[in-house]
Amino acid sequence: MVAVNLWSGLRAFADGKDVVEVDAKNVGEVLEGLVKAHPGLEHVIEAGVSVAVDGKVIASGLTNEVKPDSEVYLMQQLKGG
Repeated sequence: MVAVNLWSGLRAFADGKDVVEVDAKNVGEVLEGLVKAHPGLEHVIEAGVSVAVDGKVIASGLTNEVKPDSEVYLMQQLKGG
């Protein structure tokens, strides 16, 4: 299981939890696991989020590996110019 830290605005969609555990081996499976466990997160994830794994923001790599002891954060996707 991988512990995923959520930003405060998502906690309402995850039963008030700030950390949710999912069974995943890569970033794509983390996102799928979050939606499966907490369907209310689907619209946010589909709109676009950033995922940080062990301090590195994963821009577009859904196949990037995560390990059970990885530090994973789901973050708002930053946009601008």
